[in-house]
Amino acid sequence: MRTPPNKKELIIGLAMIGSSLAYLVMAYQLPGHDGVDAGTVPALLAGLLILLGAMQVFSAFARKPAPAEAAATPTTGDLPEVPVEEAAPDIIEPRTVILTLALILGYMALLGPVGFPIMTVIYLYLQFLVLTPVTQKAKHVSYLLIAVISSAVIFLLFREAFDLMLPAGLLNNFI
Repeated sequence: MRTPPNKKELIIGLAMIGSSLAYLVMAYQLPGHDGVDAGTVPALLAGLLILLGAMQVFSAFARKPAPAEAAATPTTGDLPEVPVEEAAPDIIEPRTVILTLALILGYMALLGPVGFPIMTVIYLYLQFLVLTPVTQKAKHVSYLLIAVISSAVIFLLFREAFDLMLPAGLLNNFI
């Protein structure tokens, strides 16, 4: 027996809220000091995830379950019946998921020795390539520019604004 979509959305929303609350508790257990510290960003992310979970729960109550049978299109006399095109369901390929997990594991493994700036550029660029649809041509220059700018902004933001050091790795002598 199939669960109606609104029940699935409700379960997903509640699971998101529960896991976000657990993440928030763990964020508050991080050692810190006055002002912005290591727990600030995780606490902010947990709050945003709780908000998203609440929005998911509210959308589950707002949506009506889809009817089990598709409604037939009415036809009139001599007019030919025009088929209605249904939107193709979004299919997540297992290859994309596996490549994303491999990229995340590689990023985590090499973050310390190679450093945040270089690994973030490499990770973002490769992730952009993985997520580019097969039917679309990859925009290598745009992807690389976005990756370099994002990595530099995040690194400098943490270093200068938050006074938190991210691993510089190979760039340790230059930064």
